[in-house]
Amino acid sequence: MQEQLVQGVEAVQLGGNAPDFSIMGMFLQADFIVQAVMIMLLTASLWSWSIIFNTWTRLKDARGQANDFEDTFWSGQSLDELYSALKSAPNHPLAAVFVAAMREWQRSLGSRASGLDKVTVQDRIYKAMHVTSSREMDRLEGQVGYLATIGSAAPFVGLFGTVWGIMNSFTSIAVASDTSLATVAPGIAEALLATALGLVAAIPAVIGYNKLSTDLGRYAGRVEGFADEFAAILSRQLDERAH
Repeated sequence: MQEQLVQGVEAVQLGGNAPDFSIMGMFLQADFIVQAVMIMLLTASLWSWSIIFNTWTRLKDARGQANDFEDTFWSGQSLDELYSALKSAPNHPLAAVFVAAMREWQRSLGSRASGLDKVTVQDRIYKAMHVTSSREMDRLEGQVGYLATIGSAAPFVGLFGTVWGIMNSFTSIAVASDTSLATVAPGIAEALLATALGLVAAIPAVIGYNKLSTDLGRYAGRVEGFADEFAAILSRQLDERAH
């Protein structure tokens, strides 16, 4: 009975209703600006997780497809047969680089009679592979760059919500002429929630960006390594044809 009486007195002191300090309660009680900041940060967090998951899935599939392709490529199968099987729809960067090089190889061989030398043919093949590799890696990377933006901007957006919430708390003190904790606690809690949401959005985005950037860099190196090896193979074949 005494405990219920104390709770009733506290409710009266707080204006008749005790503030709700649950996450949803703080969101609903927050100022419109702070609510907008929270919604923006939640949206950014969901977007960053979507980018992380989609990019990780594409990269995982590309690795598996590259493993299968390299097994076939180094198995001794005819390059012309492999080109015929892949030229209509190369579905991963290594295959796209291979198809681009073979396509330029066949075009250049058809133009040998017009005076193209070995250096010119090699240069064309290398440029075709380089352009295709850059395009395919851009496609594989997708929206990873946005993770860096979210990771760097989200804490400051959350800080803006924090500052705005604290300003509202000081305004409440001035209006109520009351410096008690009960007067300022709701506004400060809402402000700190905005800060927390900023970190929730930023931390996974930064970690995801660093991890995915490293993995994409390694895969790009793998593609470039294959392009160099294939260019060497075609160069040897040009030497054999010249003799």
